[in-house]
Amino acid sequence: QVQLVESGGGLVQAGGSLRLSCAASGRTLSSVTMGWFRQAPGKEREFVAAIKWSGGRTYYADSVKGRFTISRDNAKNTVYLQMNSLKPEDTAVYYCAADRYLDDSRWSFSVEYDYWGQGTQVTVSS
Repeated sequence: QVQLVESGGGLVQAGGSLRLSCAASGRTLSSVTMGWFRQAPGKEREFVAAIKWSGGRTYYADSVKGRFTISRDNAKNTVYLQMNSLKPEDTAVYYCAADRYLDDSRWSFSVEYDYWGQGTQVTVSS
């Protein structure tokens, strides 16, 4: 089991920045891939970014590449999503997710993740 708790959402103006955090607990995380997804009203949940806990390899959706950075702090068992140059279309509920032994080809598929946080709202005003 992996428990996930997100924090850091809020309201920000376009062009601003926010940092989301996802604290993970449970069994060893060395085999875990951590992902961030988001869901806007009336839209499907979409992939944002992922990081492999062991080694730190990262993967990003094209829509956020160059603006968002995913990272992890091993000592704190926490994954971060630094979001810069935010746009109104980034407005959504952001979810942290985790899965063990996830194949690299499956990082962007929400159905592959077994563990989810409660979500945190990010609102970007124009």
